[in-house]
Amino acid sequence: MSGITDLLSVHPVLQGLAPAFLNHIAECAHQREIPAGTQILTEGDTASHFFLIRTGKVALQTSSPSTKVETFQTLGGSDFIGVSWLAPPYRLAFDAVAMTDVSAIMFDARCLRAKCENDHALGYALMQVFVPAIIERLKCARLKALDLYAVTNP
Repeated sequence: MSGITDLLSVHPVLQGLAPAFLNHIAECAHQREIPAGTQILTEGDTASHFFLIRTGKVALQTSSPSTKVETFQTLGGSDFIGVSWLAPPYRLAFDAVAMTDVSAIMFDARCLRAKCENDHALGYALMQVFVPAIIERLKCARLKALDLYAVTNP
């Protein structure tokens, strides 16, 4: 498991997380290679997995009022997708599509939730890592929504 722990320890999202916490969450993780064009996550599905992106680009997408798919944020090798695993109802809020080949660390969400439930200090540490990023992601989604629903003045 030390290979995954080593990868986790150098990922920008988790830098600063205590080594003991990294060892615990490494038990829920494995490496995954995702080809370009792959739909990684689908809005509305159960958040059964969570990904730390190591390399590559991922588009976060949602449907517009005209049912056209809109990319509202592009993420790279220092980010994550699938954070809906953190809170009920554990449903994905956005689509995620690999724009390029992606190397990621994939976590089993049930495993992570169980570890957080059994170790509240771990759960709190992960919330401190992810909540600021979630807020930033919501800001991006809100700005995109404003663009989609904008009404021009005559």
